[in-house]
Amino acid sequence: MIRSYRYRIQPNKKQAKILERIIEMHRWLYNDALDERCYLWRARKVSVNYYHQANQIKGIRADDSDLLLLNFSSIQQTLRRLDKAYSAFFRRIRRGETPGHPRFKSRRRWRSVEYRFGDGIGWAKNGRLRIQKVGNVRIFLHRPIPAEAKNKVAVITCHRDGKRWFVCFQLELPDPAPIEHPGQPVGIDLGVTTVAALSTGELVKAPRFYREVQRDLRVKQRRQSRRKKGSTGKHKATRQVAKTHERIANQRRDFNHKLSRRLVGEFSLIGVEDLNILGLSRSMLAKSVHDAGWGQLLTFLSYKAEEAGAEVVSVDPRHTSQVCSRCGSIPVVKKTLSVRVHHCPDCGLELDRDVNAAINILNRMLSARTERQGANVIGCDVRSPGSSPL
Repeated sequence: MIRSYRYRIQPNKKQAKILERIIEMHRWLYNDALDERCYLWRARKVSVNYYHQANQIKGIRADDSDLLLLNFSSIQQTLRRLDKAYSAFFRRIRRGETPGHPRFKSRRRWRSVEYRFGDGIGWAKNGRLRIQKVGNVRIFLHRPIPAEAKNKVAVITCHRDGKRWFVCFQLELPDPAPIEHPGQPVGIDLGVTTVAALSTGELVKAPRFYREVQRDLRVKQRRQSRRKKGSTGKHKATRQVAKTHERIANQRRDFNHKLSRRLVGEFSLIGVEDLNILGLSRSMLAKSVHDAGWGQLLTFLSYKAEEAGAEVVSVDPRHTSQVCSRCGSIPVVKKTLSVRVHHCPDCGLELDRDVNAAINILNRMLSARTERQGANVIGCDVRSPGSSPL
């Protein structure tokens, strides 16, 4: 199991200047390698791969003393980064998608450098982070690194404000031992007003972090657009807009982390809709869908469920909001988005629209699981079509 642990580091002024120079030199290296690939293809129709460019590193370092500041393996990772960009480019061509050729990186688009842990980066005796050519850098370990973890990769990142620095460790952990979760199954319907409606009847209200600051953000964006390009005022206004977006993202991430942790702790089997989130994010509900953070929540649910011994199952989302969860009938006149209460004309069931959809998701998940296993799910409270959580 691979996990990432991110920590704040605090280099002094001298160390920060060296780190900035290292990152800038890696950007130059990336752009030079990209320029070589483009030139050889245009002039000679020669395709260059990672191994061809990596074999040139020793000769280039012998002629350019500035590259001696860079760790050898970190140079290889930068060239691999370019090779991955080209691999994705060719993959999109084969699939008939918009290819999007790899671009040259500006300072705004290059803020990190990757090391192999133990080669150019490691732990100092005083507990600080030792970085080659930089020194021992102060690090804030707000949570301990597991003793059984094997540190494989360390990525040094400079925040967009140029003042904060972070290190992200890629840790290899042993797979967790399988455990039996004592919780019950649940169905979850995702929404924009109610971010999650549970089949138990609970409604989790969408916090709408973006909507709350939208008016203030609009003022800052207008101020930014009026500033002269390249001026100090323009940069200051841009930082204010960026800080607002960063605060929104941090709030949404914190909310989704806490909600997903609670769900996997309470329920053993979680049913969700197999939604086309990318398509919905391009519809008239785009702003609300992005603000709700469905994709992030589902991602957090998936990996947290593996650790907690729970399971997340995706079901077909068609007609979950229209079908009655008690009798299974579909109304002749379909409910629009403005209709928030489900009322079945056949059996008389009346409950919240989203809760009705969550029960349908639960029933579909359990039915599919039963058919797949060839028997009833042991230990699960299978709802009958005529039951209701309320």
